[in-house]
Amino acid sequence: MDEKSANKKLILDNISSPSDIKKLNYDDLTVLSAELRDEIINTVSKTGGHLAPSLGVVELTLALLRSLDLSKDKIVWDVGHQSYAYKLLTGRRERFSTLRQYKGISGFCSPTESEYDTAISGHTSTSVSVGLGIKVSNEIEGKDAKTVAVIGDGALGGGLAFEGLNNAGSLKKNLVIILNDNEMSIDKNVGAFSTYLSKSLSGEFVTKFKQDLRNMLEDAPLGDRFIKFIKKIESSLVSFFIPGTVFENLGIKYIGPINGHKISDIEKALSNACLQRKPVIIHVITQKGRGYLPAEKKPDIYHGVSSFNVETGEISGSSNSVESWSDCFGRNLSKLAEEDSRVVAITAAMKDGTGLRGFSELFPNRFFDVGIAEQHAVAFSAGLATFGMRPFFAVYSTFLQRAYDQIIHDVAISKLPVTFCIDRSGLVGADGPTHHGVFDLTFLRAIPNIIVMLPKDSYELEQMLSLSLSLNSPVAIRYPRGGVNNYPELKDIKVELGIPEVIFKGKDIAIISNGYIFNEAYKLYNKLLDKNISISLINVRFLKPLDTKVLVKELKDKSLIITIEENVISGGLGEMVQSVLQEAKLSIVVKKFGFDDCFVEQGDVPSLRDDYNLTADKMFKKISKLI
Repeated sequence: MDEKSANKKLILDNISSPSDIKKLNYDDLTVLSAELRDEIINTVSKTGGHLAPSLGVVELTLALLRSLDLSKDKIVWDVGHQSYAYKLLTGRRERFSTLRQYKGISGFCSPTESEYDTAISGHTSTSVSVGLGIKVSNEIEGKDAKTVAVIGDGALGGGLAFEGLNNAGSLKKNLVIILNDNEMSIDKNVGAFSTYLSKSLSGEFVTKFKQDLRNMLEDAPLGDRFIKFIKKIESSLVSFFIPGTVFENLGIKYIGPINGHKISDIEKALSNACLQRKPVIIHVITQKGRGYLPAEKKPDIYHGVSSFNVETGEISGSSNSVESWSDCFGRNLSKLAEEDSRVVAITAAMKDGTGLRGFSELFPNRFFDVGIAEQHAVAFSAGLATFGMRPFFAVYSTFLQRAYDQIIHDVAISKLPVTFCIDRSGLVGADGPTHHGVFDLTFLRAIPNIIVMLPKDSYELEQMLSLSLSLNSPVAIRYPRGGVNNYPELKDIKVELGIPEVIFKGKDIAIISNGYIFNEAYKLYNKLLDKNISISLINVRFLKPLDTKVLVKELKDKSLIITIEENVISGGLGEMVQSVLQEAKLSIVVKKFGFDDCFVEQGDVPSLRDDYNLTADKMFKKISKLI
């Protein structure tokens, strides 16, 4: 942008509240749409964030704000990573440069951040249920207020969304649901419902008609061109005649599909929808990444992106030579699959995020992307395991929370050999409290029959994947986001079920850690050695089962035990160690480092670790006072 352009007064500069947008004509709105996209692109290029989803809903956002009165009407975004333009237009432009940063504004909707954010929206498929609850609440209180749920990015494929639709149809309340159809979630949408919305006609009569028409045209002059033309318009015709059927059968009026980038059309649809006496779905077609060519070409890559060069589209760190935990997992699982034909991989719309792209290409018949449906993924894995397969379900820690009942009911009770490969455990950074995986150790530890493993480095991850394949029980293997840890100066010791790794022996105090947070435990060990303290350093490797005899033998003569975990303290490693000591009738002070009873805010991982005393320096200061 040149200096003259930079000094030019923007329409966006005159927007101080959503009501200002209603004063603009459509030409002004076209200019404003471009300005919003520029602001989003330039900001996300520095902060990282969900670029493609927010670029796709700029016109939709403007139409919503023009059609509704946000002093009383409510918008529920599903999920909130579509809401960047909404943030810019609802009083957060001055702070928009802090998007997803430490102490900055959230990358999702957050009621604590703005009165215009109706509900928290970090996870998907929740908007229909939440919106329906708001609509019913307003009616009970006699309020004349509209409620609009904006669902997209594959969220309608989630089971919770269908539960909400089912209830909405039966209650017959005028909840307006906008289906933002961009054919994408994080990876390409999969599943029958996605196919239903986009696939061409395939009924017996139509299939026969098309075949007969093809046969007739093949030998006719210009027949090939006509066949190509028919194919081109086929999917468009289908979109107009078929998608609404499923919604109408649920008692939900269907409007669409309409152009999601034409504000006047969306406004007309919203006006019509709000006059109905029943729930309404407005089906809008949008382009994910619209207005930024790299994101239009690769919407999956730019769905959630780190900082990048605006001019070239080059993503920062894309040439990083350090292997990620996800890729290390995917590489080793592919090796296991080569050796054992029972190995199958399952993901819930996170093929790339969980490192399974390579596996999917090598073993397409043993790879299953079930869409945004974690409950189904776990039950599906249980079915596979029941008759001889060895399923590995790769899933982010906070997404696995949605399938807790299936872990217990469908897998653990029957002791089925399903391996949960839990990515993004611990702190994940800028996505904040909805995405920090700090509860999994606690909720998994409570479940009988499940084995919980925590690798500290790539060697242990490889060993644990192989070990899980040899066991006839459920297994959870927990690892974080980011580059994998390695400790070449430490000897690799074979991983044996339940056996903690005593790396160094000492007589005064013991430091116990689990998994990748070992990197801070190791630093702390070295800092304490400088004070001439004799220290044991223990990597427990297993939260359950755990050979307590080995642990007690190493701990019994210590004056202080330090436990370090990137998990909530409640129900985690520290409390487990205290329980072991109590059973052994040992009275030893245990200093626990982890997260107290709280939700951890957004921010870069080093800053958050420092805030919560999970860095070696902060722990050293606190321990120095104790000793």
